Amino acid sequence: MRIVVALGGNALLKRGQSLSADNQLKNIRIAAVQIAKLAAGNELVVTHGNGPQVGLLALQAAAYTAVSSYPLDVLSAETEGMIGYMLEQELANQLPASRVIATLLTRVEVDPKDPAFQIPSKPIGPMYKKADAERIAQERGWQVAPDGDGYRRVVASPQPKRIVGLQSIRWLLEKSAVVICAGGGGIPIAVSANGQTRSGVEAVIDKDFVSALLATDISADRLIIATDVKAVYVDWGTPSQRALREISPSKLRELDFSAGSMGPKVLAACSFTEATGKPATIGALGDIESLSESGAGTTVSAGCKTTLYA
Repeated sequence: MRIVVALGGNALLKRGQSLSADNQLKNIRIAAVQIAKLAAGNELVVTHGNGPQVGLLALQAAAYTAVSSYPLDVLSAETEGMIGYMLEQELANQLPASRVIATLLTRVEVDPKDPAFQIPSKPIGPMYKKADAERIAQERGWQVAPDGDGYRRVVASPQPKRIVGLQSIRWLLEKSAVVICAGGGGIPIAVSANGQTRSGVEAVIDKDFVSALLATDISADRLIIATDVKAVYVDWGTPSQRALREISPSKLRELDFSAGSMGPKVLAACSFTEATGKPATIGALGDIESLSESGAGTTVSAGCKTTLYA
């Protein structure tokens, strides 16, 4: 099978954890052990989030005032290299030496007229208490919004139009390489009207939407979205919350999920299944092997009946 595994930024750095290299490496090791179990006999692509990491780099850059802060497209490229390296290193420790692993910088084209630029919604960086978030937003001219129990900076998150470099990804898969790409939703770029000039864009693309587009474009057999919760829940945060075991895209679209957390994952899973007829599964990082067989998490499958976990 050809499988795309999308690792959430919050799966690689759990909510409330310090944004330290040690914490990220510990979580990446958990992911690598799970991903390695899928590698035998399968073609494997790994994508990952970068929300906490790109926000941290932006804070670090802002602390040095002798030069202007680097734009978000450059910071996205930095996180692709940083997280990609850690994933590649830990996967290499789990897989046979003969299995090639390749990390790619991936450019993703967006529309500079996308309405998302007028309504920043993508949370990045660390979590703040409300008073601290409002103070930092005032000092730096940032926008902040609620995220779980705290507040985070939000930036523009345009829809991906096209993934640049699909030929390289397909070629590596044909050579049995494990490919790490489209990290953090890829590096956002815009193309001029005449198609001759490409330039970076100040935005962070949602990793889940890019992963669904990538999985569709490379004809993947399954999309796995690994996050920091066990499944998609109905009535989340209430005494009656229940985990979905299986649901069709049409039924899942009828439910309401937060745009800052589960919403993009749900929409990405629906998009992939609707476009390909193949299943997508959302679940916990530590359950990746079971997610590939619909043994855990929430599987989005065309034409199925809605079932809940007991």
